Amino acid sequence: MSHERQTAFPYLVYADAPAAIEFLGRAFGFEERSRHAMPDGRVGHAELALEGGVLMLASVWKEMGFASPQDLPGTHAQVYWVVEDVDAHFERARAGGAVIAAEPVEEHGSRMYRALDPEGHRWLFATPIGDPPGR
Repeated sequence: MSHERQTAFPYLVYADAPAAIEFLGRAFGFEERSRHAMPDGRVGHAELALEGGVLMLASVWKEMGFASPQDLPGTHAQVYWVVEDVDAHFERARAGGAVIAAEPVEEHGSRMYRALDPEGHRWLFATPIGDPPGR
């Protein structure tokens, strides 16, 4: 899928960032591009790619105010990610252990489904019908 230059990057925080990186690869198809470990073993910064987009993530770092969704009292954000074939992506996510919050449906100009990762980040994966969002 062709994308314009990405100018905004989701940056997520995980209590167990190494496990999250493994899950995001297995269930959602992200490929690890880089990982920078901190002296105490936490992930200070990692970058993962999927279909032309980049996701950044790090370990919980309470000293800087970083928390995992499992430590928060409600949904603080969602990640909307465009994929080439949402139905195939949905099958991969389900087989990879993602919690499926909603199966693929057509709404808001896209065919999309909703999923949760093991720490509670909410994901919307979509294939636009017609013009992609923001164009």
